[in-house]
Amino acid sequence: MKKTILVTGSTDGIGKETAFQLAAMSHRVIMHGKREPVGQKLAKDISSKTGNSDVFYYNADLSSFSDIHSLADNIKKDFTKLDVLLNNAGVFMNEKIILPNGFEMTFMVNHLAVFVLTLDLLELIKQSPEGRIVVTSSMAQSSSIDFNNLNGEKYWDIYNAYAVSKLENILFTYKLDRLLRSEKSNVTANCLHPGVISTKLLHAGWGIGGGSLQQGAATSVYLATAENAEGISGKYFVNKKPQKSVAFSYDNKAQDKLWQISNELTS
Repeated sequence: MKKTILVTGSTDGIGKETAFQLAAMSHRVIMHGKREPVGQKLAKDISSKTGNSDVFYYNADLSSFSDIHSLADNIKKDFTKLDVLLNNAGVFMNEKIILPNGFEMTFMVNHLAVFVLTLDLLELIKQSPEGRIVVTSSMAQSSSIDFNNLNGEKYWDIYNAYAVSKLENILFTYKLDRLLRSEKSNVTANCLHPGVISTKLLHAGWGIGGGSLQQGAATSVYLATAENAEGISGKYFVNKKPQKSVAFSYDNKAQDKLWQISNELTS
């Protein structure tokens, strides 16, 4: 069945490869990036290479709440349903940057943007007979979280900021799954580790290479499209299979607290 799928951060790396594979499978692909000319050209290229005319590009800077809301509004205006939201976009910062809105960049883009965009689009996803929300996390997830340091107020470290944001992705996914289940919703929510893949983020953060982009996109594409992933929710996937995330991520109180704080910070 042809799905309408939004892939954030799809002008580079794993996101770009994911968008390409989904377009090649004849799905309707909504690409997202923050450099308009690059994104528009890439969407045309993917459309041309795959023979799929249903490839669209939307521009938004995920470090800006107004851009996130506008992205969601434009998609809601242009599409009657969204079958899959693939939260792929992420950053790895080599220095602490506090944005004009007061939030630290890693916390903003890797967690708060995912939180806001997902909730903005949730009603549109519910219009799908089998809506799916997929969040890209990482095996580099932290094993704990300091709720008094979410914005790097007390201390900030390159690797800690990234690792905590990837734990936040998992806490968010598990809490969202609990909410959807309580509503008896048709929407599922899962997160994943894409693998150690040769991307700009990996080179910048760890100075190493890894697997191919095709390998990196495989689990995202699986969770977005596979028939045997239907109805599966609240899981963390590695290599297309459910795996255990860190023990702390299963703490319902921690999930609830992060959700509550995120809600207060973004409402």
